[in-house]
Amino acid sequence: MKVILLEDVKSLGKKGDIVNVNEGYARNFILPKKLGVEADAKNMNDLKLKKANDEKVAKELYEEALALKEKVEAGEVKLTIKAGEGGRTFGSVSSKEIAAAAAKQLGLELDKKKINLPEPIKTLGTHNVTVKLHPKVSAELKVKVGEA
Repeated sequence: MKVILLEDVKSLGKKGDIVNVNEGYARNFILPKKLGVEADAKNMNDLKLKKANDEKVAKELYEEALALKEKVEAGEVKLTIKAGEGGRTFGSVSSKEIAAAAAKQLGLELDKKKINLPEPIKTLGTHNVTVKLHPKVSAELKVKVGEA
């Protein structure tokens, strides 16, 4: 019996896969637990339409990420931090502060979790920070840290 999986099933397949299973397994396990539906003509057509819609949505998200990448790379965020003698800083600049400054100065809503800082910025000057906008799109944001 052919079944279209609605959820990931361990050792059988992933969501959206069409798999061939024993009738008893389908009737007693997969169908009652709503893990899949029988692969008849209507359900196959629904699956095809859903995949086409998912591809369209994924393409739109990718294009939006590319447009946002250009805005991020064109902009520059300026932050200040207290510094003592010899350029030694007190404290550091975190991804949360960078996200807040980008929202205020550039009007860009960046998620602080998407800002890739291996370690907080503890020196004055200009730093390039990687921002992950999409699984396939990353942008470089310039962060200028000055003395307060």
